[in-house]
Amino acid sequence: MSIDQARLSDRFPVILDVFASPAIRSYSAAAGIIAGGAAIGGILFFLLLPTLIVIPMSLSETNYIEFPPRGLTLKWYSAYLSDPDWMAATWFSLRIALATTATATITGTMAALAIVRGCLPFRTALQALALGPLIVPHIVLGVALYLTFSPLQLTGSFLGFLVAHTVLAIPYVIITVTASLQRFDPTLELAALNCGANRLQAFFLVVLPNIAPGVAAAAVFAFLASFDEATVAFFISDVGGKSIGRKMFEDIDFNLTPVIAAVSTVLVATSLMLMGSVHLVNARKPRP
Repeated sequence: MSIDQARLSDRFPVILDVFASPAIRSYSAAAGIIAGGAAIGGILFFLLLPTLIVIPMSLSETNYIEFPPRGLTLKWYSAYLSDPDWMAATWFSLRIALATTATATITGTMAALAIVRGCLPFRTALQALALGPLIVPHIVLGVALYLTFSPLQLTGSFLGFLVAHTVLAIPYVIITVTASLQRFDPTLELAALNCGANRLQAFFLVVLPNIAPGVAAAAVFAFLASFDEATVAFFISDVGGKSIGRKMFEDIDFNLTPVIAAVSTVLVATSLMLMGSVHLVNARKPRP
């Protein structure tokens, strides 16, 4: 005990005993946890509030977006599903997202294997290069892709969107699969090789089943990175091929109705369902 504490204990012995009691300390710790949880909850609610407001706005009976909504109706969802332009943009984005999921998952998984297991001389530089699309602003990538695709007549084409969205989605796959590979015990793969399996068999029979939840999560991230991407799509779209993100941009400028909110709600619901499915897959995985 220091000299100051000794003096305080001589002057205020009862007060120091009260604050030093285990009950007071436990109450203080509980109050700190509650205050921290309330602060974190408030921040999360503030971040989620714009997304939550979109949902009731999609149910408004008025012909324009407002909050709070006046009445409740599903006519804007019906208008979205019955509009040929919206459906064409939705199916175009869906086809691109599914193709991007396949190409980005396969390519990103192979790149993650090379980064984690390979003996590459410039592995760190290659990993940074692969994660470049996460660092470079999408508007810069959009301009660069437009200048590249325009002479090749790939703007608005399925192939052009596939290449662009695969470039954007691969970093998510590499990050997720790399984390799964780093948690995987490499001695299991070595045991399979010692038992007579070749590299390909060891990967499909031993490695892939163990990192399957990570690969599934990477596929979901790749799908979402493509399906709701808007910035790059704004540059590489044209009249022949238009993604749902580009269609939303156009309607915000020229036809701002609650259909925009209905489409946004559909995108949010799709993202939540996919992320929920990944959570269920990870929850059902047996723990070691």
